[in-house]
Amino acid sequence: MHRKLLFSFTFLSLLLAFQALAQEKQLRVEPAFWWTGMKNTELQLMLHGDNIAALTPELKHSGVALKDIIKVKSPNYLFINLDLKNAKPGKFEIKLKQGNKIIERYAYELRARAANSALREGFNTSDVLYLITPDRFANGNPKNDTVKGMAEKQNRADRGGRHGGDIAGLIKNLDYINDMGFTAIWVNPVLENDQPSYSYHGYSTTDFYKVDPRFGSNQEYVELAKQAKAKGIKLVMDMILNHCGSEHWWMNDLPTDDWLNFQDGFKITNHRREVVQDPYASAYDYKMHTQGWFVESMPDLNQENELMATYLIQNTLWWIEYADLGGIRMDTYSYPNPEFMTEWTRRVMEEYPNFNMVGEEWSVNPAIVSYWQRGKQNRNGYTSYLPSLMDFPVQHALAESLKNDESGWDTGWMQLYTMLANDFLYPEPENLVVFPDNHDMDRIYTQLNQDADLTKLAVTYILTTRGIPQLYYGTEILMHNDEKGDHGIIRTDFPGGWSGDKTNAFTGKGLTQQQQDMQDFTKKLLNWRQSAKVIHEGKLTHYAPHKGVYVYFREKDQKRVMVILNKNAEPYTLELDKFAPQLKGTQQGKDVITGKAFDLSSQKLELPNKAPLVLELQ
Repeated sequence: MHRKLLFSFTFLSLLLAFQALAQEKQLRVEPAFWWTGMKNTELQLMLHGDNIAALTPELKHSGVALKDIIKVKSPNYLFINLDLKNAKPGKFEIKLKQGNKIIERYAYELRARAANSALREGFNTSDVLYLITPDRFANGNPKNDTVKGMAEKQNRADRGGRHGGDIAGLIKNLDYINDMGFTAIWVNPVLENDQPSYSYHGYSTTDFYKVDPRFGSNQEYVELAKQAKAKGIKLVMDMILNHCGSEHWWMNDLPTDDWLNFQDGFKITNHRREVVQDPYASAYDYKMHTQGWFVESMPDLNQENELMATYLIQNTLWWIEYADLGGIRMDTYSYPNPEFMTEWTRRVMEEYPNFNMVGEEWSVNPAIVSYWQRGKQNRNGYTSYLPSLMDFPVQHALAESLKNDESGWDTGWMQLYTMLANDFLYPEPENLVVFPDNHDMDRIYTQLNQDADLTKLAVTYILTTRGIPQLYYGTEILMHNDEKGDHGIIRTDFPGGWSGDKTNAFTGKGLTQQQQDMQDFTKKLLNWRQSAKVIHEGKLTHYAPHKGVYVYFREKDQKRVMVILNKNAEPYTLELDKFAPQLKGTQQGKDVITGKAFDLSSQKLELPNKAPLVLELQ
């Protein structure tokens, strides 16, 4: 009996060892499949496996030509360039041979591209983006909270840990998002982040082609896009081209000596984004910005390596096509190699001319932000094809305007007014994404010292000014962070997203009256905005703020909207004479928020205290 047990144990150990070895030697091919009918018919495959550089690739499929094979320093990689100009959809084998002997096989597939894929329309001024940190929004599948073999486990008590929100939770609550009036969701990164700690945020990618199993699967992500699209909601993917995670699968076997920047030793970025435009910048400062690492756990990718550049561009195209994306938000836009970013934007917009991508350039200087937008004539000749950028200058000016009093010549609303006047710097100011806050900064309710009235003014501005609005999950219920600057608290769990939550913002259960009021207010504005083309496309005319009141108009065809943002806590009478060119003898305006009609015939308007008015002029 003892011998039999020993034999069984030995056999099981050998079997497990064999399975582990087989798994280790499994051939990896990226991208795993592709499409026919793409405008650019070249495809580069990265193959990774044990000593495959010693093998010869061979394939046969109608219209597919093997152009050349690239070997690199690591013997475990092969890069194969294919020409798909005349390729037909279908499956075929990639064989890796040693002489006449087949050592490895891979079943490759070319899929037929959807008929209207190239003409897909990205998010635009008719949309409002709902920014969601998926780990903190809703736990739809508790079974994937902790995944065997992955480094970090669920710990909801840890503000910087994984809390269990997932793609299933997003799908489950699409009706809430739709009912609120949002028409696009920007979801923080969902790709695999198998890092030992602080992995929930998603910005340390360890596999560019795989959704993190703790969020779900690739198939679930596609299903999210499908179900969202059926409700008229576009899915915007959060991407990172600048860096990966230190536990990425290739880190133990880098293809070349220059796959990473500072590959021989970690050096931190100086974050001096101005060096890209600065005519006096030193080469040293420029290099430290574009090549330095954020932190040691985020190796900086070298996009000057042509293989890396192609890999990242193809990965972007793959996700757009595979997940039927409605847009991309690109992280840390000014940190990668600028010439690469030109080619990345060019390639994406070449394939999808009506698509939209928004870049994160966290500068409050509009001259710096505008440098990156499509159509900008830059002094140094730099060309970009990026349609949109996050409007950090307006975000900062909005928050400062609401926090500061109106006593000075250039304080209060005047800060926002003068910032918007810088729009002449942008080729397409209407295509900027405007927002009161995001996942990397204190929540707007916190920035405004938990003043609900000021928060309403901020949200009203964002939803009625030029551009594409974005709100962060929880803004609609006045979520805040008592400990300023703490990302784990900023990204607090959305109440009701977990079984047993005492408060449920999805149903309204347990919300305070103030929270319910804010949610209703936001919902009203969002749903009105959906059909308000005058806001989407209308001309904006603003008047210099006076005594705590900022007024602007949106006009298109015969439609006119007057927006009045009043910071005064005491009664205030607005004189209407100077607005005559826009009012054009209008006798009445109806507030879209309250439904109340206001008489404009007397040339004086008694404003509600510390509140917005959004008047449809009749």
